[in-house]
Amino acid sequence: MDTICGNCDITLFLGGQEKTTLKDMSEMLGKETIDLYNTSITKGTQESHGQNFQKLGKDLMSVDEMAVMPGDKCILRVRGERPFYSKKFDPFSHKNFKHTADADKKNSLDVAGLLNTKLALKVNDKFDTLVF
Repeated sequence: MDTICGNCDITLFLGGQEKTTLKDMSEMLGKETIDLYNTSITKGTQESHGQNFQKLGKDLMSVDEMAVMPGDKCILRVRGERPFYSKKFDPFSHKNFKHTADADKKNSLDVAGLLNTKLALKVNDKFDTLVF
């Protein structure tokens, strides 16, 4: 699986609950830098003040955030680009949806009609076979 995924230039995550997939996607999204600012006041015989500035790395999207991602959202990763958090496309609104079997059963592919079941072999018929 890792080899197949590693050779894909585009990854589309539509959502899910499987833990390893969520963890892998969270790691692939990477981290963002956040600034942390703390102040402290110590009161006693003499009052003292302190300030602390830190730069921290935070997952762009944590595993639990991905697990509860809204059903109408997706994440698209394209090699060489930052990931996109986007709304899913609604296929029912596409101009050619009317040509699909979901829109009209007349558009369904009749597989049974395409199969030739009338072929009957006779005892003296000859045919070629492939031997591996």
